Amino acid sequence: QVQLVESGGGLVQAGGSLRLSCAASVTLFSINAMDWYRQAPGKQRELVATITSGGSTHYADVVQGRFTISRDNTKNTVYLQMNSLKPEDTAVYYCKANSRKWGNYWGQGTQVTVSS
Repeated sequence: QVQLVESGGGLVQAGGSLRLSCAASVTLFSINAMDWYRQAPGKQRELVATITSGGSTHYADVVQGRFTISRDNTKNTVYLQMNSLKPEDTAVYYCKANSRKWGNYWGQGTQVTVSS
């Protein structure tokens, strides 16, 4: 079983930055891809960014150029650096582990609120 613990959410003004962290209970080398999703009130959960075990990254168009996903294999942690935040980025952010060995797991989520 994989446990994921997110942190780093909070309240920030528009134009500001936050860095989210997702710490995994297993080595990232056993996880094929890590995703960050978000869900705003009344909306469906959407994929924000992905990083594969090989280090390839993919972003949703709405965050391309503003968000950066990265990983620290020594800490079994994935990060989401969010810059130039907008009120529409307000959501609960979740990390998800996709592993052929362990299956798929979600973290508990962390709230990000961007004020205008």
